[in-house]
Amino acid sequence: MIKTRGTRREVVGTIVSNKMDKTVVVVAERLVKHPLYKKFVRRQHKFVAHDSGNACGIGDRVLLAESRPLSKTKRWRVTRIIQKAV
Repeated sequence: MIKTRGTRREVVGTIVSNKMDKTVVVVAERLVKHPLYKKFVRRQHKFVAHDSGNACGIGDRVLLAESRPLSKTKRWRVTRIIQKAV
């Protein structure tokens, strides 16, 4: 029996804080349709992610990948920087 690893979730978001050492806070936004009014509403979620090289800055667009628990709140890693902030 061959066991294959499942695909890990990936999220694209914007960095809102990089004050911690090797850690960033990323906000991911999504659009959800309101069930009654049929209007799209923005929902956001904050992820605490591991940035091993301290390369990310506030406003950068990054790709996060799910990982094993790294601390009490960190369960994501910064895979790559998609776009640097201006």
